[in-house]
Amino acid sequence: MIDILCVGCHPDDVEMSMGGAILLFREKGYRVGILDLTNGEPTPFGTPEKRMAERDAASQIMGVEERGTLDLPNRSVTDSLEARTKIAEVYRKLRPSIIFTHFHDDIHPDHVAGSKLSVEARFHAKLTKTDMEGQPHFPELLFYHQANHKRIIQNPAFILDITNHFEKKLESCAAYESQFHTPERKEYMREILTGRALYYGSLIRTKYGEPFFASEPVGLYDIKDLVGFAPSKESSGQPRKGMADIAKWVEEGEGS
Repeated sequence: MIDILCVGCHPDDVEMSMGGAILLFREKGYRVGILDLTNGEPTPFGTPEKRMAERDAASQIMGVEERGTLDLPNRSVTDSLEARTKIAEVYRKLRPSIIFTHFHDDIHPDHVAGSKLSVEARFHAKLTKTDMEGQPHFPELLFYHQANHKRIIQNPAFILDITNHFEKKLESCAAYESQFHTPERKEYMREILTGRALYYGSLIRTKYGEPFFASEPVGLYDIKDLVGFAPSKESSGQPRKGMADIAKWVEEGEGS
């Protein structure tokens, strides 16, 4: 059993979209698994064997406890009962509380189909009187990560602060040498991921952030952990995070 299952269509999708979050989850002690729907091959500089070795290296860097790869066809993932059943059987076996999968607003056909399959499998996994392996299970929560080929700004439901885990996220992505096979490609990957993380981090007053999306309301037991919230009884008299510069401007007369 695991707490969180992250679904991606290709090995490296999850690392690039939410590698920082996975490292944060592991630091907090949550059991995390990854399910790749395809082996990601063929690609110009990869092989199935090399891609699996890269996948295992990335998983070790992130401390992932469970990782599986289905045999769905790369470049032609399609919505079918057979594919949905394969994913549902993984849900029934690992029994996660939370599923993270592809955000459906994308131009990669595999990502769009994979998102739909992952959502449908959530319901499919709870069916009784079926020949599926495992016992019925319904993951209580489902969110979407941003492994996205669209060059647009998307408005997330929430953003996680991954500042302390960003460099290790880059390390896990760099494990896919077949995908970033030249210094130029590696630098491009670093620049893209850094730019996105800086942007989403800036929205929540942290250095680096990862965005997540939801189709159902996100519930909170308490607001104390919201970034930027500083209850007065916990105040030390110091400016709240993100307010230091404003306090300085006011002190110097620039805020008038």
